[in-house]
Amino acid sequence: MRLYLVRRLTGSLVTLIGVAVLVFLLLRVLPGDEITARFGIESGSLTPAQRESLERYYGLDQPLVVQFFTWLGSVLTGNFGISVTSGSSVARLIGRALPVTIELAVLSTLIGAVLGVSVGVMAASNPNGFRDGAGQTFGLLGLGIPNFVIASAIIAFLAQRFGYFPAAASYVDFWEDPLINLQQQLYPALTLGVALAAATMRTTRSAFIEAASQDFVRTARGKGLSARRVKWRHVLGNSLTPIVTIVGIQFGYLLGGTIIVEEIFALPGMGRLVLTGISQREYAVVQSSVLVIAALFVVVNLLVDLAYARIDPRVRLT
Repeated sequence: MRLYLVRRLTGSLVTLIGVAVLVFLLLRVLPGDEITARFGIESGSLTPAQRESLERYYGLDQPLVVQFFTWLGSVLTGNFGISVTSGSSVARLIGRALPVTIELAVLSTLIGAVLGVSVGVMAASNPNGFRDGAGQTFGLLGLGIPNFVIASAIIAFLAQRFGYFPAAASYVDFWEDPLINLQQQLYPALTLGVALAAATMRTTRSAFIEAASQDFVRTARGKGLSARRVKWRHVLGNSLTPIVTIVGIQFGYLLGGTIIVEEIFALPGMGRLVLTGISQREYAVVQSSVLVIAALFVVVNLLVDLAYARIDPRVRLT
């Protein structure tokens, strides 16, 4: 186990460095810079001396290699930089946005996992039957309809029936008012949970059908165990490894893949922070936010791998 953890942590470190380099370079490829974002069209009227002074102030006069290692060294010491637009520290901005995205990801995963496993077991219990067809139709629709379409439909319905507009009210933290916070998180969580449920349903159905054909299931039935116990304890219990895999991957994806939904529902999460940072050429905001998201994704994948050994003793981590 220790050797496995050392290998995974080493690989994770290499992955994070690669992400840092890639994001750093991609931001420099985009047209414009922090000066353009700060002054807008007025940046065109700056004198060469003024522009040179600003480049020196923002560190843009240094070679890219120097800029990268200067930023990376600051991050390793806990200094994520300062937002040029707001004047706040990037660490503070991430500290406010990260709990929003984590809560949204957790709620979406819970909705998607419960719904997906339930529909998957229902479909697999009657292969090629009506319930199976209904379950697979749900899976195809959930995977085929984009999130922004589902989000737009939900908002249109809520606005027409109840006069509810997500962008009209400011976001309320969970600790301030849990009820209002859950109301604000529920609809985006449903939007993201549908796609997760569809993927989980398809995986559950395949794993359940495969496990149901194994010898140990016939043995359990031969011992006189009830059909309910065989289904939920023996069949589903031995189908958990691929289910945990898909749910873990989807949860990691949700930590950084909620940009569109957060923007539509006006949630001040990490996705919206990154989108705003890109539009305003906030190098420090985007680089640090993406690095934090990547680190969380790596941690989630590691935890999923470690869960394998707990779920299935036959799995060996090497």
